[in-house]
Amino acid sequence: MNHRLLLSAALLAFVGTASAQQPQARPSQPAPQQARPAQQQAQQQAQQQLTPQQQAQLAQQNADMSRAALQVMQMVDANRIGEVWDSASATMKRLVTRDDFVKQITIDRNRLGTAGTRGKAAVSRSQFPAGASVPEGLYLNVAVPTTFSKSNTPVRELVSFRLDEDRTWRVSGYSLRGPNGGK
Repeated sequence: MNHRLLLSAALLAFVGTASAQQPQARPSQPAPQQARPAQQQAQQQAQQQLTPQQQAQLAQQNADMSRAALQVMQMVDANRIGEVWDSASATMKRLVTRDDFVKQITIDRNRLGTAGTRGKAAVSRSQFPAGASVPEGLYLNVAVPTTFSKSNTPVRELVSFRLDEDRTWRVSGYSLRGPNGGK
C-alpha cells in the first residue's frame, strides 16, 4: 500500500466513542505495527507509574478505543469505506482523496477475502513531534489479528486514532499487514 495512503488512512477522522480525557502517561515510540517487546515494556513501566485511578482510566480508554476500532473494521467489512473517509479529519482529507482511499482499501480487502474472526486488540500510543513523517500529535493505535477467507494466517488489522485539536479522538487510519494484505 502506498506510504502516503497509509499515512492518510492513519489520519482519517471518525468520532470515536472514547473521551479525550486521559491520564498523561509517557507516550511510547511510534508504533505503526503492534508494539515490539521493548515498547511494551516501556508502556508497562509508564503505566506502573500511574495512580490506581489513572490506571483505571487508561484501561477504560483502551476498552472504549478498542470498541471504536471494531466499529471502523465493521464498516470496512460492510464496504462502507467511503463513509469512513466522509467522517475524516481535514488533516486526512488533505493527504488522500476519497476515491484513492476507497480504492486502496478495497484492493487490499479483496485480496484477503471476507473477514472471519478477530483476536484480542492491542493498544499502543505514539507522540509525533512537528516535522515528523506523520503530522504532529498524539496517536492511539488498535491492532487486531484477523483471519480472512483467502489467508491461511491472521493478518494484523490496524485502526489509528489521532487526538484532534478539539480534544476528540478521531480515526486517523486503517491498514492491513500480513500475507496478501498491504505491506
